[in-house]
Amino acid sequence: MDNHLYLIDASGFIFRAYHALPSLTRPDGTPVGAVLGYASMVIKLLREHAPSHMAVVFDVSRNTFRNDIYPAYKANRDEPPEDLIPQFALVRQMTTAFNLPQVELEGYEADDVIATLARQAAQAGMDVTIVSSDKDLMQLIGPKIRMYDPIKNLPLQEEAVFAKFGVTPDKVVDIQALAGDATDNVPGVPGIGVKTAAELINTFGSLENLLAHAATITQPKRRESLLTHAEAARISLKLVTLCDTVPLTCALDDFRPAAFDIAKAASFLSEQGFKSILSRLPAPDGMNPPPLPSTVTTPAAPMAAASSIEGLSVPLLITTYRTVTTADALTAWLHQATRDYILAVDTETTDLTPARARLVGICLAGSASDAIYIPISHIASNPLTDPPPENMAIADVVRILAPVMADPSILKIGHNMKYDWQMLANAGMTPVSVTDTMMMSYALYGTAHGHGMDELALRFLNHTAVSYDSVTGTGVKRITFDQVPVDVATHYAAEDAASTLAFYHYLRPRLQSAATNAVYEDIDRPLIPVIARMEQAGIRVDPQILQNLGTKFNHRLQEISARIFTSVGHPFNLGSPKQMGAVLFGELGLPGGKKTKTGEWSTAADVLELLAEQGHDVVTEILEWRQLSKLISTYSDALPKAIVPQTGRVHTSYALAYTTTGRLASSEPNLQNIPIRTDEGKSIRTAFIAAPGHKLISADYSQIELRLIAAMAGIERLKQAFRDGIDIHTATAAEILGVPLDQVSPQLRREAKAINFGIIYGISGFGLAKQIGRSVGESAAFIKTYFARFPELHAFMETTKAFAREHGYVQTLMGRCCTIQGMRDTNPARRASAERQAINAPVQGTAADIIRLAMAAVDQALLAENLQAKLLLQVHDELVLEAPDHEVERVIALLHQVMPSVISLDVPMLIEAKAADNWAAAH
Repeated sequence: MDNHLYLIDASGFIFRAYHALPSLTRPDGTPVGAVLGYASMVIKLLREHAPSHMAVVFDVSRNTFRNDIYPAYKANRDEPPEDLIPQFALVRQMTTAFNLPQVELEGYEADDVIATLARQAAQAGMDVTIVSSDKDLMQLIGPKIRMYDPIKNLPLQEEAVFAKFGVTPDKVVDIQALAGDATDNVPGVPGIGVKTAAELINTFGSLENLLAHAATITQPKRRESLLTHAEAARISLKLVTLCDTVPLTCALDDFRPAAFDIAKAASFLSEQGFKSILSRLPAPDGMNPPPLPSTVTTPAAPMAAASSIEGLSVPLLITTYRTVTTADALTAWLHQATRDYILAVDTETTDLTPARARLVGICLAGSASDAIYIPISHIASNPLTDPPPENMAIADVVRILAPVMADPSILKIGHNMKYDWQMLANAGMTPVSVTDTMMMSYALYGTAHGHGMDELALRFLNHTAVSYDSVTGTGVKRITFDQVPVDVATHYAAEDAASTLAFYHYLRPRLQSAATNAVYEDIDRPLIPVIARMEQAGIRVDPQILQNLGTKFNHRLQEISARIFTSVGHPFNLGSPKQMGAVLFGELGLPGGKKTKTGEWSTAADVLELLAEQGHDVVTEILEWRQLSKLISTYSDALPKAIVPQTGRVHTSYALAYTTTGRLASSEPNLQNIPIRTDEGKSIRTAFIAAPGHKLISADYSQIELRLIAAMAGIERLKQAFRDGIDIHTATAAEILGVPLDQVSPQLRREAKAINFGIIYGISGFGLAKQIGRSVGESAAFIKTYFARFPELHAFMETTKAFAREHGYVQTLMGRCCTIQGMRDTNPARRASAERQAINAPVQGTAADIIRLAMAAVDQALLAENLQAKLLLQVHDELVLEAPDHEVERVIALLHQVMPSVISLDVPMLIEAKAADNWAAAH
């Protein structure tokens, strides 16, 4: 690339690679995981971008001119981890072995050197790419300067800066000076985080102007803090502002990379044991990789000719599949298949829950002309008559594949990758640099269609895939996959890998040109290993508590049943909707009955709830029976059976590409539907317990949807109430019901709470009347007054409905598209339902995006701090973690720091976090 300077932030990358990539040692025990990540990144950069100029920038000392300004600067930084220290020298050796220019200067940080070189190059008319994701460097981004995240393979420009800080790059230092930085011991202004800082700087323009007008700030605590700590803010500004006048003695022409010495680079890589990288270098004599073995294969029929869709051709599907069972064959195939640095991977197993499953085989597809299947643990269907199938030894598979999976320069592509990640990790082959075609499709198309492999093969590739049922059978005759003959398994499994690779080539260009690319890259893709680790961790459940609850619930169920039977005069099957309808509407003659299409009486929840509100006690008892019966079948009876014997824990599965709004869906078992407000729900949560010496920590966002609607609709009164820390339901009662703040009773607050949440969901006067116990007329009047007092909300709702009507979807703040069907339906009830969904989806979807961001941010923060604490569950706006007792306070402080900071809004985002021995007590 002519006239383009690449500046590698070596020190920053080493730390990030150390925390992001799995640990790895060379044969003599020296740790080299971060070195492998660095080597892979550099080779990928050289091959894909061929920079005309490049400099690798290092830190040379801990004390710099900033310590003269503020002696405590970086004083509380821990020493690097012991197994990282030797890798610094190895990274320098590798840089020398690759003949790359290096820069460092005593008394200055690497960031200052980068700032100086970037300014010089930009002034000389060069383009500059800073290879780093360090937020401290974002102040440099401009028309000629961009950043590039090498781990996420993502360019960072002004949009990324605004998403992180809420301001343009030139204002980043003002934000950092106000918010401070605990890691670097930059003091900042107490009580002001990134979101508040962005709000203030966007209002006042600069830090100095803000400090000059601090006395005009209306919020007392904020005003007092700014006045008291003004000098600390000015010192902080000096600390965070990069010096771009470092006295360097080198010139830009010094940064033209020298000729690449293959033998010298290969010698270093060989010494470290980096075989996966070494095999991809243009090898000198004597270092050529083994040739592909000759094989006889019968290609399947080619798929239909490629057609033009959205201006892009449909990629051809690899249709030659073969079985690989030897180390030489697998090594040779990988050499060909990873030439383009992408590898599709899929696993075949014995169970849908990874913690229970056994790995049966692995299928791969890449740059080679065929896709392969590696059988690992197939067994004969009839051991008495059939010879044992030929499998490849798992030790050989791990030895060859583990370095490839750990190589960050090779993109691993999966379809529902979180499952394959766990199966590979369980076998000792943890993948890094992963992507997921199921989630790519979801980011592009939402719930407009499904994202299963067979459906996408037909939709994207015009190909009918071999079905799972066709190779394993169905019903009582179904066999597990390890019993499938290897030749049959090969065609089915290798086709899965080939399809996944084809999906990637189909989706990648479409996603890159779509507005939702950022949704996938910034929100969804980083979540893959996070969710995988959560599912892998599971959560402890006490079966004795559940057994006791089951006994208690069943006793109550018998009591309720007896009361119901006494009321109606005879017993009947309470679990039969047909018998219940006949009793309620036939025998008892209760009003409001309606029949279904089959001619039976409907006993749906809405029908029974209306009858219960009209004072029919027997119906109230039936609703209680139903709720308790569901708790027994779903939780007190089912959870003990869901405990995996190997781990002693319950491992739920999260669907990442399922809901309209982006919310995660839990299943097998569903841990998101345990009632929150009932005593029974709380008692079930007591059965979820921490491991010995640990605590469960529950952290959830406070009133997140109300805060979002205030911000998204621009409701100034509500935003101000949140900023001032006033209870929002009390404030609403005062506004809507015309009562002074100090005279709002608990009852009025409850009514206001129902109004606040009901309005978001498009509640009617009739629906609100049911909730607050007032007349329909009074409730309708409240809603009318609400819209009159908050006209911004009504405008937001109407605008959102109009957009959904025109486009068929709505968007979250982050740009996720939520499909809305039925906006033009001729049926008024279905149309009204679609309109309510259209109003709620942007709010609930934005909340879902925020919790996804929070999960990834918390996970990375825990890894960066070398904490043993781990995420276990996500339930709507709540995260549940498990932490050793000695880490609890530190983890709670980290949650308070990280979770509110994932989004910058003009209302404060707050969380509540608590630790206890069980989930109920923590929640």
